[in-house]
Amino acid sequence: MNEETNESVAGDPEQPRPEPRGRAVLPPSPRRKRWLGLAGVLVLLLALAGLVYYYLVFMAPYESTDDAFIEGNVTMISARISGAVEQLLVTDNQQVKTGDVLLKLDPRRYQAKLDQAEANFAAARSALDQAKAQTTVDQAKAEQAQATVTAAQAEASRAEADLKRYQSVESRAVSKTQLDLAQAEARAAAARLQAAQQQAKAAEAQVTLSHSTIEAAQAGVAQAKAKVALARIDLSHTEVIAPRDGRVTARSVRMGAYVQPGQALLALVPPHVWVVGNFKETQLSRMRPGQPVQIRIDAYPQLNLKGKIDSLQHGTGARFSLLPPENAVGNFVKVVQRVPVKILFTEPLPSNLDIAPGMSVEPKVRVR
Repeated sequence: MNEETNESVAGDPEQPRPEPRGRAVLPPSPRRKRWLGLAGVLVLLLALAGLVYYYLVFMAPYESTDDAFIEGNVTMISARISGAVEQLLVTDNQQVKTGDVLLKLDPRRYQAKLDQAEANFAAARSALDQAKAQTTVDQAKAEQAQATVTAAQAEASRAEADLKRYQSVESRAVSKTQLDLAQAEARAAAARLQAAQQQAKAAEAQVTLSHSTIEAAQAGVAQAKAKVALARIDLSHTEVIAPRDGRVTARSVRMGAYVQPGQALLALVPPHVWVVGNFKETQLSRMRPGQPVQIRIDAYPQLNLKGKIDSLQHGTGARFSLLPPENAVGNFVKVVQRVPVKILFTEPLPSNLDIAPGMSVEPKVRVR
C-alpha cells in the first residue's frame, strides 16, 4: 500500500510537491526595503538630472528647423536672337567654365545683315567724302564771287568818279555825248556790282548748304556705323556663351530646334551655394547675424558642416509670395509665420559630393 501510494503521488502531476527542507523563503527585511527605495529614488533623480542636462546643453542654446534648403544663384540661359540650333556643344550635368560655347545658331541670315550694313556704311562714307568735296568747290566759288564783287565795286567807283568829274567841268569843255556815256557807264557799273553781290550771296548760301550736307552725311555715317555694330552683335549672339562657371542643368534645347529670344534653354548651377532656413517668427528673438550654425544635409547625414547666419529677411515669406494673404477678412485664423534666414558655409564643401540647390537641410543655430 505504501508503494502504491508513493507511486500515485509521484506520478500525479497535479499534486503539489513538498518543499525541500532547509530552503524556506524569508520575507525581505525593512532595511532591505529601505535600500531598494533609496536606489529607486536615486535612479529617478539621475534620470531627471540627465534630462535637465540634455535640455540645457543640447536644446535650450539652439534654434533649429527642418524647413530649410540649399540655395544658389542659378542662371537661366536663353537666346538673345531667334534661329535654328546648328550645334549643341553641351550635355546634361556637364561642368562648364566662363566663356565656353554652349550652342550655336544658324549664322547665315545675320552674316548677310552684317554684309549689308557694312555696304551701307561704305556708301555713307562715300557720300560724306562727296559732300566735303562739293563744299570745297562751293567755297572756291564763293571766294571767286567775292573777288568779282570787289572788281565790280572798283569799276563802279571809277565810273562814278568819271561821271562826277564830267559833271564838275563847264558844259563847253564836255560834249553831251561824253556826259551821257559817263552816266550810262556809271549805271552799268552799279548794276554789275549789284549782280556780283547777289552772286556772292548765292555762293555763300551754297557753302552753308554744303556744310549742312556734310552734317547730314556725317549723321548717315554714324547711323550706318551703329547698324554695323548691331549686326556684329547679332552675329556674335549666334554663339550662346556660358556667363559663369557652373553645371548644365534642366537642359530643354535640342539639336535643330528653332529658338526665340528670351526662351529658356538650360540652367547653370554655380558651385557656390548657401542655406535658406525658414524659421518661425517666435524663434527669431535671439537670432543675430554672425551666430554659428550646425548644418546637416539630409542627403549626406554623415556630414556635420559649419556655417554662420548672414542675414535675416526683412519680411515673412508669405508677404512676398505671389498672392500675399489678406488678413482684413472675417474668417481670419492666426498662423505662425516663417522668416527666411540666409546661412553661409564657413568651411569648404566636400568636392566629391554633389551639394545642389533644393536639397533639404536641418540647420541648428546656437543662440547663446
